[in-house]
Amino acid sequence: MIDLQKSTFMTDEQMQKAAPSIFTEAPSNEVSKHYTHIPTTKVINDMRTLGWDVVDVKEVKARKQKTRGFQKHLVVFRNPDVVINGNDGDTVFPQILLTNSHDGKNAFTFTAGLFRMVCENGLVISTTQFEDVKMRHMGYTFEELQDQIRAMVERLPLTVESMNKMKEIEMGEKAALDFAKRALETRFKKDEIKRIQVDYKELLIPVRDEDKGNDVWSVFNVVQEKIIEGGFEYRAGGKVRKAREIKNFKQDQKINKELFELALEYAS
Repeated sequence: MIDLQKSTFMTDEQMQKAAPSIFTEAPSNEVSKHYTHIPTTKVINDMRTLGWDVVDVKEVKARKQKTRGFQKHLVVFRNPDVVINGNDGDTVFPQILLTNSHDGKNAFTFTAGLFRMVCENGLVISTTQFEDVKMRHMGYTFEELQDQIRAMVERLPLTVESMNKMKEIEMGEKAALDFAKRALETRFKKDEIKRIQVDYKELLIPVRDEDKGNDVWSVFNVVQEKIIEGGFEYRAGGKVRKAREIKNFKQDQKINKELFELALEYAS
C-alpha cells in the first residue's frame, strides 16, 4: 500500500534503504544510445527547492538480476504549505506522486493524490480530474518541472469542489451497497467476482467514528480504505478468506483512481 499517512519527511538514508533504485546514477546497459539519463534524485532535489519533500518511497520487485537497481519506483511528495482546510475540520494535504525507472521504459510521471488528516487515509485523484503529467528525460529542465507542478496546484480547486459536492450528497442504503459492490470490482476481476461471496455491508462499516456518515465522501473513504488495506472476509470455494493489503504501488494507484472516478459518478 502507498503510505500517504506519514507526516515526517524522509532523509536520503531512509529513502536509499527503502528503495535503492531511486539512487541509481547510471542507466541500464540496455537503454538506447539516444537515452538521456536524469537521476530520480535530481528531480527529488528540484522538488525540494519548490517546497515539496518526500514522505514515502517504494520500488517494484526486480524479477531479473539485470533489472535490479533500474526498476520502476515511486516517490510521494508533500508540501506543508499547500493544504485544503474543510469547513467540517476535514483537513486534506495534496500529494504529488512521482514514478520513474532507469531502464529507459518510463518517463517521469506525476500523479495527484490526497492525504486526509482526520482519518490518516490516502487517496489518489482520478484521471478525470487530473491527467497524469509525463516529462521526458530528454530535455528535462527545472523550469519545466516548476511549470508542471504549478499547473497541478492551480487545478486543486477542482478537487475541493468535487470533495464539497460529495459531502453534500446523501446516499441511501441501496446506493451505498451498490457503490460497495462496484468498488469491489476495482480489486477483483469479473470472473473472480462471480466465484466469491462478500458481505457488502461489512465494507460500509467505518473503522473510526470520524468517518461515520451517509454522504458520498464518507462512504467513499470508508470503502476505499477497506478495498486497499484489506482485512474484510469473503467466501471462495467454500472457504472463508481474508483480503490481503494491496502492497503493489502500481495496483494501488490504479484502484485508487478508479474508486475516485466511481465516487465522482455518484456525486454527479
